[in-house]
Amino acid sequence: MAGNTFGTLFRVTTWGESHGRGVGAVIDGCPPGIELTPEIIQQELDKRRPGKSKGESPRKEPDQVEILSGTFVTDEGCELTTGTPISLVIFNRDAHSKSYDHLKDVFRPGHGDMTYQTKYGIRDHRGGGRASARDTAARVAAGAVAGRLLKAYNMEVTGYTVALGGVRAVKRDLTVINDNPLFCPDPEAAGQMTARISEVRAQGDTLGGIVEIVASCPPGLGEPVFDKLDGELARALMSIGAVKGVEIGAGFQAAGMLGSENNDPISPAGFQGNNAGGILAGISNGEHLVVRVAVKPIPSISREQQTVNLKNESVSIKVGGRHDISAIPRIVPVCEAMVRLTLADHLLRQLVLVETRRTLRKSGGNG
Repeated sequence: MAGNTFGTLFRVTTWGESHGRGVGAVIDGCPPGIELTPEIIQQELDKRRPGKSKGESPRKEPDQVEILSGTFVTDEGCELTTGTPISLVIFNRDAHSKSYDHLKDVFRPGHGDMTYQTKYGIRDHRGGGRASARDTAARVAAGAVAGRLLKAYNMEVTGYTVALGGVRAVKRDLTVINDNPLFCPDPEAAGQMTARISEVRAQGDTLGGIVEIVASCPPGLGEPVFDKLDGELARALMSIGAVKGVEIGAGFQAAGMLGSENNDPISPAGFQGNNAGGILAGISNGEHLVVRVAVKPIPSISREQQTVNLKNESVSIKVGGRHDISAIPRIVPVCEAMVRLTLADHLLRQLVLVETRRTLRKSGGNG
């Protein structure tokens, strides 16, 4: 079925369901000679794994990745990519499908149950199936591979929480984001967010928030019309189930600005602002990319909700089960992964273009 593959030159296909045997990814187009070990990927998966904060699911998944293909060990003991497809698998170890038996004939509010039923005429009622956030483990694993490519070009991607449950971070101290389980750059706000999680959990409800992602990026990435870098980033991030909005640079604030306020002045030393979020006319301008995503509240709540069943009869349900109070912070490494995958793809596209230009110059053009 279409829609499971992302990218043009750096291509990723994810597979698996939340309560199936496992999830995984196949990466095609990764150049050879890049150091890649399970430990490198595991560092990113551990950021997504539950158990870091009070609001996270008690589901105990080790999320241990296995590299099935696409790497080899040199005589010196280095594990490098071969340039062939890289296959990754993460087996599910703690799936409790029976917890969902009472929901198999009803449509959960806020979930994809009804739309999947409408599209396919059938749905996997073991958790969320393909629509489950469990798929994001495969994305994070693939994003870790993309990150190794970006590292070779001094490109870094960092995500962090700037709002959760109405509490907003005031400071942007990126040196402290790994010092708290919410990946928040403001320690005081992180404490308030944690208290808010406890408050809402006691009410049987869930929370949304905002994640900001910054990335160092050379100028020239992105295509000028339909594959604009900002459009590709928005598409990548909107493909994450819990994301309902994306803004870049000044974002929606730009709608209230004057042109003289929104334009970033240019001097011989470079840009004097970054309302553009590092992208002009769909192409990176060399400034840091700045992207924010709006994350909706987790739809699985223990409070009673009104819905209908397969016979279109009105029923009330309490979802219950093992669920996060918020997709944040576990969605932060997922956002990082999707930005890395986008940048890796456009980096390779730009390298091809640059090499083509170089060849044409050497040959004196095409005439």
